Amino acid sequence: MVAQRKGASRVSEDPEELARVSLQAVLLADSFTTKFHPITLERPKVLLPLVNVPMINYTLSWLESAGVEEVFVFCCANSKQVIDYLENSEWVSLPDFAVTTIESHNSVSAGDALRLIYERNVIHGDFVLITGDTISNMSLRRALQEHKERKKKDSNAVMTMVVKRSKPSPITHQSRLGTDELFMAIDPNTKQLVYYEDKADNSKGIIHLDKSLLMDNPSMSLRNDMQDCYIDICSPEVLSLFTDNFDYQHLRRHFVKGLLLDDIMGYKIYTHEICSSYAARIDNYRSYDTVSKDIIQRWTYPLVPDVKFFGNSAYKLERQGMYRASEILQARSAQVGPFTVIGDNSKIGGNTKITNSIIGQGCSIGSNVTIEGSYIWDNVTIEDGCKLSHAIVCDGVIIKSGAELEPGVILSFKVIVGDQFVVPSYSKVSLFQQPTNQDSDEELEYADNSSGIVECTTDKSSSEQSKSLEMQGWPASELGNGGIGYVWSICEGSVEEEWRHSVAPIPSNKLEKALQAADDELELTQDSNVLPTSGELKSDSNFSDGDDNEDSRDDSIHFEKEVEATFLRAVHENIKVDNVILEVNSLRLSYNKVAADCAGAIFYSLMKFAYDSPHGSSSELLQNTTNIITKWKKLLKYYLADMDEEIEVILKFEEICLESAKEFTPHFTKILCHLYDQEIIQEDAILRWDDEKKEADDSDKLFVKQAEKFIEWLRVASEEEEEEEEEEE
Repeated sequence: MVAQRKGASRVSEDPEELARVSLQAVLLADSFTTKFHPITLERPKVLLPLVNVPMINYTLSWLESAGVEEVFVFCCANSKQVIDYLENSEWVSLPDFAVTTIESHNSVSAGDALRLIYERNVIHGDFVLITGDTISNMSLRRALQEHKERKKKDSNAVMTMVVKRSKPSPITHQSRLGTDELFMAIDPNTKQLVYYEDKADNSKGIIHLDKSLLMDNPSMSLRNDMQDCYIDICSPEVLSLFTDNFDYQHLRRHFVKGLLLDDIMGYKIYTHEICSSYAARIDNYRSYDTVSKDIIQRWTYPLVPDVKFFGNSAYKLERQGMYRASEILQARSAQVGPFTVIGDNSKIGGNTKITNSIIGQGCSIGSNVTIEGSYIWDNVTIEDGCKLSHAIVCDGVIIKSGAELEPGVILSFKVIVGDQFVVPSYSKVSLFQQPTNQDSDEELEYADNSSGIVECTTDKSSSEQSKSLEMQGWPASELGNGGIGYVWSICEGSVEEEWRHSVAPIPSNKLEKALQAADDELELTQDSNVLPTSGELKSDSNFSDGDDNEDSRDDSIHFEKEVEATFLRAVHENIKVDNVILEVNSLRLSYNKVAADCAGAIFYSLMKFAYDSPHGSSSELLQNTTNIITKWKKLLKYYLADMDEEIEVILKFEEICLESAKEFTPHFTKILCHLYDQEIIQEDAILRWDDEKKEADDSDKLFVKQAEKFIEWLRVASEEEEEEEEEEE
């Protein structure tokens, strides 16, 4: 997508002149990737439902709210479906928002698309480049202004990339969106981008930098904690550069890296970091899952289910993030859990349990059905006794009684799963036979070649392969009684990609294996003084102690927020404590934290969850807190290996009472007693905390004084225990 202020090659200081400048956009609708399995792409990706709304509507709604007045939608594959959808939508009838389609069947890359845009001569000034699968609520004003001001001073400043802070997992080397770990080198003073690498060799834990990069940029910060939002503000020269260089196909791999390496023309790329706004791109199923959850949890406000925007029907928001359409039928005994969306005209039978899932429109769900973490699109029938776990079910599917979908399964349009049939994990089932030469669906922005075809070989024996060539999947009779469909084979070398990019949580055995590899890598890098992949390259001459302290404080804040988000996911998605520990350990490695930091962050998360839970009185708040601590004590105790960690929890509790949640203050002693009763905090830690406070100011002894009687009781009990031990000796 390209957004532009039409006819504006400079920024005017005159508000009236600015008001006369229209904002344009070009939306690249063909944004497919190989990581978004083609089995669901019988419909264009931008028309696939995201929380029951076609993806393209989120992008268009954001552009309309940002002041865009004219959008050119660029279509290639499945162009007729996109054009028909738009021509029959509300978008074409808005008075101040024009949507025009541009169709091409010859473009196979982002470079081809932008070259055609240049030929059409529809872009006349600075513009915003964005893909049709990007969801955002950011304001464009500041980023546009920064770009314009830079362009005034330096005509070679042709592009500004929007980025957002997001730490990758040191275990999987992936972001929370399922994308590969990204390395950027940014000048901390000017925000100029000088290095971009999304294909680093993580297996060795090393990246390679050219000497000239360090010599030419004395002030440079190497970052691996940035997410590329794929929203770019560009000057018109960008289009002409694509026209002049036919080798530019991929937007990042070819164009961005090409400009960074070109020291002749001198074109420059800068970054604009957003903090409180939301921006994310959906290019695999894990990002589809992540962004869906973010929408439900309202990070994308106002693009949320209960707020009416173009292309959606408003839902009613109920407690714990549950959204219901107005016309649904639900049995009294059915249970609909938190962070769930139920679409119009759907029916839910008795004793059915639905949690952390999205149900589309016109669905019929029988009795005694369990649905967890799944995406059920429109007009799906699920008969009695079925079990679905972290699956995607496309339109018109029928799942017959007693069938089960294991994690990671995708059922394409109108598939029928037979009675009692169990679809294995990560299976892809379609009515169509799997092609021998499978279309890659390589995204326009990501195209590496012009063929668009990849060879798909399987891990089967020759006899099994010949049978597969006949059937290209499982025969209908093997899909259970009355089943219709084929299970597509997983291409050789793609097994790991399945669990990395699935809507299903990463299996614990995979995390444990990856965690062990990360620990081994960390030991190796420490022994050999090699920079860890999660590290940051800084020159001592350019960064003061004050900067380091500020970065450390920022890291601590981000770490605490990440731990809290991990804990909340565990609460709402019923994730086992052992898996939560794995996730927190990955964050600990990523942020270079110790066990005491983890203990403090987890305790803060527990207390904040208790505080945010509904309570009508102070006594109910206390009850909430003790219940939550009891339920999650295994998680907290894991990081309390010695007295220092336990004291850290007490200090964190003091901080919470004084700063963020003073409602806990009158209950400090009771909660401390509960921590002691649950054997989370030992008496030695409490007594040491008391001893350390003896020389402190009176203002710092508030909670020691409040717990004075309890501490005295502990001292007496401790002394009596010591006397008994001496007598026994």
